[in-house]
Amino acid sequence: MGENPIQLTLCDRRGTSPMTERESTAAGARVVGVGQDTIERKYRSLFREDLRLGGVVSYVGNKSVPILRLYRYKEAFSFAFVQELLRRFQLTGQDLLMDPFAGMGTTLFTAAVEGVPAIGLDKMPLATFVARANQEFLALRAGSLSEAFQTLRRRTPKADLAPIADDVPLMSIAFNAETLRTLRRMKTAIDELPSQVRNPMLLLFFAILEGCSFTSKDGQFLRLLRDRKPAEPLDALESKVRQAEEDVQRIQWLFPGSRNGFHPLPRVLDGDTRELSCLDIERKPTAIITSPPYVNRYDYTRSYCVELCFHFVRSFEELKAIRFGILRSHIESKVSDSERPAHPLLESVVKKLERKQLNNPRIPHMIVAYFNDMTKVLASWKKTLASGAKVAMVVDNVRFEGEHIPVDCVLSDIAEDYGFETKEIIVARYKGNSSQQMGKYGRFPVRESILVWQKSA
Repeated sequence: MGENPIQLTLCDRRGTSPMTERESTAAGARVVGVGQDTIERKYRSLFREDLRLGGVVSYVGNKSVPILRLYRYKEAFSFAFVQELLRRFQLTGQDLLMDPFAGMGTTLFTAAVEGVPAIGLDKMPLATFVARANQEFLALRAGSLSEAFQTLRRRTPKADLAPIADDVPLMSIAFNAETLRTLRRMKTAIDELPSQVRNPMLLLFFAILEGCSFTSKDGQFLRLLRDRKPAEPLDALESKVRQAEEDVQRIQWLFPGSRNGFHPLPRVLDGDTRELSCLDIERKPTAIITSPPYVNRYDYTRSYCVELCFHFVRSFEELKAIRFGILRSHIESKVSDSERPAHPLLESVVKKLERKQLNNPRIPHMIVAYFNDMTKVLASWKKTLASGAKVAMVVDNVRFEGEHIPVDCVLSDIAEDYGFETKEIIVARYKGNSSQQMGKYGRFPVRESILVWQKSA
């Protein structure tokens, strides 16, 4: 963290200003009114602005971190952010940290380095693969990836074509024909490597796919750039292997204890945090550090479609099964007729949006689905976490057609129904609305916040 570590402070509700009548005289009561001003007033005394955090609640902070920089999982937060929260929460080897939206495993990787037992889970198979593979890099012998690459280079020209989900339309337009054949042969050669280097090499393979294709992970979409010249696959992988070899040695230099191995290594599970009743853990987690998908239309199965089609799915139907099985934060989320908004403010916003001319009429459905899923998440955490467990969760407020949803306040308000007390809401950065919305409704910066909660005894 350098000479200026990030300071996170937990506030005490004693001494806060009285709440208004609409907010209720009980500190933990659900907001009665439906207006944004009402819920903002309820949590006003708990807001803390720390804009220094803006650079570490995103993947940008991992660009210089060994191992974590190898594969760009752009929805992740940074090693430095988790490291500071581990200190803030004073977690030790006696705790059990959980990341229920593990993503690429930054929380788990940092916990391993700091000697904190941890467990993580995710519904995206690519995410849990990356989280596991990152840990496998910690056990690699220097030079082993370079040796494996030379074997791969010799075998690739004669290797069979690896199976892919070739009925997914994107796969026929994302690559030129020669590049796709080379990549499929490389994938077969990787699958035949010794087990200790197979997954790390496969992660590096995933890391070069974007550069070898006409695709670009750009904002909400996977864009096609037809005028781009794709990289040559073997050259791109060789460059990535050199970077990984540097990182294996840098890890041992930065963290001398790693020469004897990191203990305990976190567990990574393929699972759904909306239902944790079957979670096999020896004790209740004492902390959560996580960030759920944002309610912002992003569909991870589209952003990471190429990687999924090379290894995790074999057909368009399997891809769709993942799409409709993950947390419902994207525009194609399905909502049953019986579902209703999980909070009065959401009901008000949804009704307003339904009367507007939206660029996608499914936005209200996505909002309902997302917060209903997050309500299931909170109910699941209530049953799973230890009494007094601490939670730090990064969330993003959103605005659709001029209607603002303070996600940080709404989730905190819902969480109170499940035994969580909001200790503070740290504003890490402000993000501008889109140029289209700015033209129609004016500039309205929205918060990206860190929710700090504690489970009641």
